[in-house]
Amino acid sequence: MPASPESSFVTVQGRKLEVRTIAGIHRDAPVLVFLHEGLGSVSMWRDFPEKAAQATGCAAMVYSRYGHGQSEVLCEPRAVDYMHVEALEALPELLGKLGIAEPILVGHSDGGSIALLYAAVRDGVTGLVLMAPHVFVEDISVKSIAAAKTAFESTDLPQKLGRHHADAAKTFRGWNDIWLNPDFRGWSIEEHLPRVYCPVLAIQGFDDEYGTMAQLEAVAKRAGGPVELLRLADCRHSPHRDQPGVVLEAMARFIGRLGEGA
Repeated sequence: MPASPESSFVTVQGRKLEVRTIAGIHRDAPVLVFLHEGLGSVSMWRDFPEKAAQATGCAAMVYSRYGHGQSEVLCEPRAVDYMHVEALEALPELLGKLGIAEPILVGHSDGGSIALLYAAVRDGVTGLVLMAPHVFVEDISVKSIAAAKTAFESTDLPQKLGRHHADAAKTFRGWNDIWLNPDFRGWSIEEHLPRVYCPVLAIQGFDDEYGTMAQLEAVAKRAGGPVELLRLADCRHSPHRDQPGVVLEAMARFIGRLGEGA
């Protein structure tokens, strides 16, 4: 059995980030690096990273981005390029400090976008597992994010998020405000996809309330390397929560093939 997860803090760009590491069975296997969604954190992944480490034999690293989880609290509004900043500046520094080379990036929603941006500019990415990634802004995304704002203001959503974030209000507004900013409507990372050469497994639910299959189709059409698509019924925006068994099996197969091609 893998060792128990270890939690710590790592300073990146002058800010303390919450980090959790999980040992793997196969010492020479690449590390799974988990990149959470727009309202995500280490704790919101629940036990999925541990299960993924068990299913694949890989070690794993999970972290909360600045402004999320128990990482340093957000002090300023997000800018339109916040995912670019994470992918091009913060993530490389974090991986360097932890000595992680040639990772497999496992990204959910915003985390999937960050994974694609990182892979487009960095050599040595072994593979990408993307769950409900965003590559451009759709009407359905904006509509659902506006509905989330209403829910935050009128339901117990702040209390629920407060279980996972040091300052749930700042975390929520940091994500919600920029996605609803009119300047964000033109955000797209499609132009970067041709430079993503590593193998990609892209997963999305048919019932995703934050995006359509057009996101996966754009990745498949424009990525510079091989892309495998997994479209799931009875699945909303979080495939690892709605269909965990199917996702873990697909990840294990995909990562197994990566090892065979090494």
